[in-house]
Amino acid sequence: MSLVKNPISLMSTLLWVGFVSAISFMEAWLKFRAPGITVPMGLGIGRLVFEALNKVEWVFAIAILISRIVSKENWASPKLIAFAIALLLLIIQTAWLLPLLDARAELIIHVHDLPASNHHFYYVAMEIVKVTSLIIFAISHFKSVEL
Repeated sequence: MSLVKNPISLMSTLLWVGFVSAISFMEAWLKFRAPGITVPMGLGIGRLVFEALNKVEWVFAIAILISRIVSKENWASPKLIAFAIALLLLIIQTAWLLPLLDARAELIIHVHDLPASNHHFYYVAMEIVKVTSLIIFAISHFKSVEL
């Protein structure tokens, strides 16, 4: 008897959490502490890394959607709200926030002096909510077991 309802969905969810946590919560700020890395250099690296992360996140999201369709699980389940929140945030980041941050990074790389912006804080807040939602969604994959 398996304790996991949908192993592909669970694996994709946990890998998604791992990628976002490693990139957004570690790599993003650590690269600026490396010797010789200037702000324009760090922003250039960040643009590449976050573009790649976004593509990987979509692979995980699509894998979860496909595995849920194939397994014919109930789409009306309240447990899917956590996944829906993560997916909605990914859509917002892809369609609005990442292009905006990318354009801003490009301007900073070439102009070097721009007024402060809160968009980076929005991104961090979305990442925190997304990871929390994905962890809740991952937990929902386990069946209740009576001992």
